Formats: sequence, C-alpha cells, structure tokens
Amino acid sequence: MARQMATGPAATANWLTLILGVWLFISPWVLQSSSVGTFGGDAWIVGILVVLLSLGALFQVTEWEDWCNLILGAWLFISPWVLGFAGTSLSAAWDCWIVGILVAAISIWGISAMRHYQGPPPAHA
Repeated sequence: MARQMATGPAATANWLTLILGVWLFISPWVLQSSSVGTFGGDAWIVGILVVLLSLGALFQVTEWEDWCNLILGAWLFISPWVLGFAGTSLSAAWDCWIVGILVAAISIWGISAMRHYQGPPPAHA
C-alpha cells in the first residue's frame, strides 16, 4: 500500500512543528546559549525528535506522531525547571517555554485535524 502525504490542516500543523523543531535545534547558537550545556543538549535532542516526527507525520497519515510532539512540547515547557537552567539563562528558558507551548498547541490542532481527516477522494476509473 502506497503511503499518502498529509494534506490540509494536518499537513499545515506538521509543517509548523517541523519549522519549530529546526528553530529549536539552531536556537542555542542563535541565542548564544550553547554554553548552557543542559539547554543545548535539550534543544538539540528535542529539536531533532520534533523534526523527525513531523517529517514522519507528513508522509504517513497517522495520529501518533502528533501525540509524541505534544509530549515533547510539554517536556520543553517544564525542562528549564527540571534541568535547572530557568534561573541561569532567561533566553534559553523563554525559548523552551514559547516553543514548548507552540509545539503542544499545534500538536493538539494536528490531532484534531487527524480525527476529522476523511482521506483523499476515491479515484475514479
């Protein structure tokens, strides 16, 4: 069975989380916070995971990738406190808080879009 690419709101949600994942990966350098080791590691690992999940969701129309991104968004939001860089690097903390909220919110939107997804119209011979 051939895989079909996501379309409509589901695809838009996946493209947006893909962009946020790329931003998250490069943000330690852009924000010049790569010296904060825990933030850099967190941003690089979660950024790669968000990108991979978003790419997977674009090419395979399923809901589980959005659920994983929702969990990663929640982790990003709490990670400055859990990993202890909320008080040492405000730019890193705000980056995690903002991107975490956006990834989680867009993932919820993607889950909702998937539940209303009807698939492509049937091909007529």
